[in-house]
Amino acid sequence: MQFGIVAAIADGGRTARAGGSVRPPRRPPASHTAWGLPRGRPTGQPHATPTKSGPTSIAYVEVNNDQLANVGRYQLANGANAFDVAIIFAANINWNGSKAVLYNNENVQATLDDAATQIRPLQAKGIKVSLSILGNHQGAGIANFPTQAAAEDFAAQVSATVSKYGLDGVDLDDEYSDYGTNGTPQPNQQSIGWLISALRADVPGKLISFYDIGPASSALSSSSSTIGSKLDYAWNPYYGTYSAPSIPGLDKSRLSAAAVDVQNTPQSTAVSLAQRTKADGYGVFMTYNLPDGDVSPYVSSMTKVLYGQAATYH
Repeated sequence: MQFGIVAAIADGGRTARAGGSVRPPRRPPASHTAWGLPRGRPTGQPHATPTKSGPTSIAYVEVNNDQLANVGRYQLANGANAFDVAIIFAANINWNGSKAVLYNNENVQATLDDAATQIRPLQAKGIKVSLSILGNHQGAGIANFPTQAAAEDFAAQVSATVSKYGLDGVDLDDEYSDYGTNGTPQPNQQSIGWLISALRADVPGKLISFYDIGPASSALSSSSSTIGSKLDYAWNPYYGTYSAPSIPGLDKSRLSAAAVDVQNTPQSTAVSLAQRTKADGYGVFMTYNLPDGDVSPYVSSMTKVLYGQAATYH
C-alpha cells in the first residue's frame, strides 16, 4: 500500500513503497477452517456449505482500479471460497488542523455505497470484508495519537463506518503518514496500543488486522502481549518475501509470513511462499492487488499448495 486516499486517486492505488520496491503485503491471518463456517449440515439437509482446511487467505483489492466483488468469483474444486477475507484498499487518516479524521476517496466511498453488489454477495458466501486504513501525507497516522482520548476519538470514527456499512473488520497500515507535516507530532510508543484497545472495545467480534510496517510496527514488537492479543491477524508487508511479524500475543496461527502481490510477484515465488507457509504451519496467507478478470491459473498455483485443490473463476 503506498499512498493515501488523495494520492491514490492520482496514482490509482498501491504501487511501490519507499525506494521503488513493490509495496509489501500484509501478514496473513490465522488459518482456520473457512472462517468457522460449518463443516457440513446434518444428513438430509441440502446445500451444505463447502469448507476447506488450511491457512486463511487474504485478498487486498485496490478499489481505485478493481472491483471488490471479484474476490468472490474464485472457488475451489469442492465449491469452497478460494479467499476468506477481502480487504478494501484503502481509506485514509487525514488531518483537519486539530485532529485525525477518517477519509474515503471517491472509489472507496463508491464501494461502500454499493455494498449490495460489492460487499453483501461476498459476505453471503462467508467471505469477511474489512476496510484498510493508512496515512495520507498530512501528518496524521496510527502511530502518533498524542493522547489516549485522541486515539479513542479516531477509533469511534472507524467503528461508526464499520457499523454503517456492515463491514466485518478493519485493517491498520502505518504508511504514508509523513509524521511532522502540518505541525503534527512524531510517533510515540503508546499510540498504536491505544488505538487497538479502543477499536477492540468499539468493535467486539470484528476483525482487526495489522500490516506490519512503520513506527507502529516497532512499537508493537516491544509492547505487552495484552495489546497484541487484541489483534486477529498481522502480516509481512514486503511482497515477494517471507518473514513473519514478531508481535507479543500473536502466535503463528494468526500470522502470515508470506506476502504476494498477485500482479507483480512471479508465480513461482508465490508457489514457494505457499509451500513454506504450509511447511512452517502459519495460519494466514496474504495476497494483494487481485485484479478484475480471471487470473485463476495464478490463484490455483497457490490454492493447490494451500488446500490441495485448484481454483476456478465463476
